Amino acid sequence: MINKKNKEQDVNLVGSSTEVFIKYYNENIPDAFPRATLKALEEFQALYPSLFKENNDWIINKHRKKFMDWFSSHHEE
Repeated sequence: MINKKNKEQDVNLVGSSTEVFIKYYNENIPDAFPRATLKALEEFQALYPSLFKENNDWIINKHRKKFMDWFSSHHEE
């Protein structure tokens, strides 16, 4: 989807690599939440392959909330 104001794709709707998703996720979650790691994202992706049927891209609107809920309850300090 294109943002009509500046004609750029909406970052929340565009697929991105795991590395880009980690960076965006960690920069935009509350301080109280654990930071995402490559290991955690790979585990999440393996546990929920149906969320990645089309390809392995991470989409903020599609994956962020689901990952946040899962990671918050499975994160080990």
